[in-house]
Amino acid sequence: MVYKTMTTKHVLGNVLSIGTLLVSLFVCTGAHAKVEFSYTAGAEIVSAYLWRGQYNGGLSFQPDLEVGFEGEHIGLSAGVWGSIGATDWKFQKNLEETEDGNPNTYFMPELDVLANFNAYGVQVGFTHYQYFVPEAKDHFQTEITLGYDFDDQLGIPLHISWNTIVAGDDYNECIDGADTTYNRAYSSYLEIGYDQALPKDITLGVKVGMSPWASEFYGNDRFAVTNVSARLEKAWTFETVEIDLFAEGCLNPYAMRQDKDNEFLYINAAGDDKLYMQTLNGTIGLGIWF
Repeated sequence: MVYKTMTTKHVLGNVLSIGTLLVSLFVCTGAHAKVEFSYTAGAEIVSAYLWRGQYNGGLSFQPDLEVGFEGEHIGLSAGVWGSIGATDWKFQKNLEETEDGNPNTYFMPELDVLANFNAYGVQVGFTHYQYFVPEAKDHFQTEITLGYDFDDQLGIPLHISWNTIVAGDDYNECIDGADTTYNRAYSSYLEIGYDQALPKDITLGVKVGMSPWASEFYGNDRFAVTNVSARLEKAWTFETVEIDLFAEGCLNPYAMRQDKDNEFLYINAAGDDKLYMQTLNGTIGLGIWF
């Protein structure tokens, strides 16, 4: 097996370069704008951890902290987000590996470090996903995001983003005779979302996500729509606390595609394969924010 990967030194160098770029953009753009310190702190409890059409775990606690500076049309923030669930570290031990793959299944705790810059609707982001996975070669992923929020300048609650993994555990298997190599996939995810205000302060958020090329991470061997989701959310705001109640459902159209043996073309899951690639998922959750 041959892996093409980046070293920790390269990843840290990229992180510092991106951080410097975001700060420079913020300083240049905000030179004549009034900005103020801002922060978001809180946590959500969800019945299932859903992410981009994938089932990443069951009942989970997900804290979030972000700090930064914000103006009317500009913002810069950095923070951490985590997830740990009731099914984390749940192993099925002493099972032999079969032709269908490793039957030892688990979901793992996750800690993300992120930074975001936005100016007049344009958004640039960086996310480092850290997974606490036993016996893993690369237990992290680093992703770059570019996006645009049409609401800032046009008043249309539409947003679009392009996300690409540039480092960490993201490979496609390539077999050439007796040789097997794992080449960097640069797995990408294009998402288009629309938020609609409904009566009684309820918000409906609809998203469509797609993987533009072959990616074992997203489970597709070509362009594929991997996520169609809808989320209903109701918020109650008090003096210093906001409480959110929400329900979300997501459909993975590509997961409906099966080969002649009635099996999915790609399975690259940390958790239970059947849950990870199942077609329809749903979750309900409660969030508290300060």
